[in-house]
Amino acid sequence: MTRTQYFVAASLDGFIADAAGGLQWLFQFNDVEGLDAHYKAFLAGVGALAMGAATYEFVLGEKLEAWPYAGIPTWVFTHRELPGFPGADIRFTADDVGAVHEEMVRAASGKHIWLVGGGNLVAQFARRGLLDEIWLGVIPVVLGAGAPLLPAALPGPLELTAVTRFPRGLVELRYAVPTSR
Repeated sequence: MTRTQYFVAASLDGFIADAAGGLQWLFQFNDVEGLDAHYKAFLAGVGALAMGAATYEFVLGEKLEAWPYAGIPTWVFTHRELPGFPGADIRFTADDVGAVHEEMVRAASGKHIWLVGGGNLVAQFARRGLLDEIWLGVIPVVLGAGAPLLPAALPGPLELTAVTRFPRGLVELRYAVPTSR
């Protein structure tokens, strides 16, 4: 069964980006042992992606030579005209997440949907009962301000299904989200 997953890293005080929208606080942990293999194992189970315009623009701003999600159809939710990425399967939409979700499930072909970034976009999925899991990497940094992890209430309580410890104080908490589906 296709699950809609929010795989995300947040500071200890619950921010996914700093007050300027930056991620340098997170990138300093990219070399943590086991993290890359863990990410690749997660990505292998992903059949479709959703991201907001700001996340997409962030990825474009990284000036990457290749699309980091090659072969995975990606929906970018936006109300603006944005450039494509050569060779990537990007689908720009301003439609409601509920309508697009059904299309994403079909495209995922039994794999999972990853809500890549943007707490506001994830909140839209959550409000419609379309968020199944949160994979939360807790980073031992306190930012004090920034973009919140998830600016929406969820039906609760969430069920903790796994805890993974990494070196340098990183922890991943995996939660099942009760849904109305």
